[in-house]
Amino acid sequence: VGSLDVIYITLESVIGIFAVAGNALVIWAVKLNPALQKTTFSYIISLALTDIAMGMLITPLAVMVSLGITTHFYSCLFMCCLMMIFCHASILSLLAITVDRYLRVKLPTRYRAAIMKKRICVILGLCWLVSVLVGLVPMMGWHQPMGGSSYIECHYLAVMRMDYVVYLSFFAWILLPLLIMCVLYTEIFYIMRLKLRLGSASPPGGGTVCGKEYKMAKYLALILFLFAVSWLPLGILNCVSYFCPSCTIPQPLMYLGILLSHANSAMNPIVYAFKIQKFKETYIFILRTYILLQKSESVISSS
Repeated sequence: VGSLDVIYITLESVIGIFAVAGNALVIWAVKLNPALQKTTFSYIISLALTDIAMGMLITPLAVMVSLGITTHFYSCLFMCCLMMIFCHASILSLLAITVDRYLRVKLPTRYRAAIMKKRICVILGLCWLVSVLVGLVPMMGWHQPMGGSSYIECHYLAVMRMDYVVYLSFFAWILLPLLIMCVLYTEIFYIMRLKLRLGSASPPGGGTVCGKEYKMAKYLALILFLFAVSWLPLGILNCVSYFCPSCTIPQPLMYLGILLSHANSAMNPIVYAFKIQKFKETYIFILRTYILLQKSESVISSS
């Protein structure tokens, strides 16, 4: 194991710990604070669970694959497929959040009548089902040929076909949803600007209900932006590798792309802490009551 591998493994471990701890804190905060138990936060819980899985499962698997441990071909393929499943689950959770915000703004009356906890559970269940099916496509045959021996040094490119990674995983299940979300957020901000102009003199983010909705939409758009910044570099590197086979991608650059994509799982709890007041208050309550063991007032439950 070279020094570059040691640095990569250390950074992966740090990212994994922060992702698990941060997103466990998000779920704890939602459980404690009734004000966080609304429809949008159900989607945030799904995103947090995905990020915990990224920290607990994907980070160790990425380290194993980078080290090239000797394993059965299909064990290696399954490990690589798991990485794809949780990546797709993240993007579909974000897409569900975006559609939810869009309907809430575009059709507020019908939204309140139609959206119930059961329906949200069905939507999230479908997101996970689609993620699993798309992620497991290589297990159904779209993978590299096995070769003479069934045991191989497990590397990503030894089992995964780049046409699957580029066309189905990146173009169809990362890039296309990102473009759809960008269009929807543009429409959301346009509608809200219009409502604020017509209904109130308050500036965006003011005390009105619409102002609060505007602020929440901004924070969720920031989460989308961070996802794009985290995942696009790795997708672009994979495209370069596929469309330009003669191009050599330096190993440090590839490691950086992988680390950036995994670091996204640790970013969201930080955004919630600094940008969403109800999360910030609940985090402080948890810190004081359960970690510093100080006596505190009951958790904030204001709307």
